Amino acid sequence: MRKTAFVIAGIVSAASIGLVGCDVQKTQEGNVEAPKYEVSKTKEGDVTLPKYDVDAPKVDVTTEQKTVDVPKVGVYTEKETLTVPKVDVTPAGQKDDDKVAEKK
Repeated sequence: MRKTAFVIAGIVSAASIGLVGCDVQKTQEGNVEAPKYEVSKTKEGDVTLPKYDVDAPKVDVTTEQKTVDVPKVGVYTEKETLTVPKVDVTPAGQKDDDKVAEKK
């Protein structure tokens, strides 16, 4: 359960960091033209809902004392080595700088 939580947290962190590190440039203008529709009523409607007589059961909710076996668990922590995701993100603007530095 703890491993799953760490993995999910890592994925969410990587996704949020990945979105922040993007370099976005518009390459083309967009255009949206929504279609137009005409709707006309062809006949009048008549709705009559059915009627029901319902006899509901009688329900009494009360409390009573019962003795049950309840497990008692102590809460403690211990050091444990887990495999967790590691994410390195290079923002888009810095990627080009690194390539230029490598060629020199």
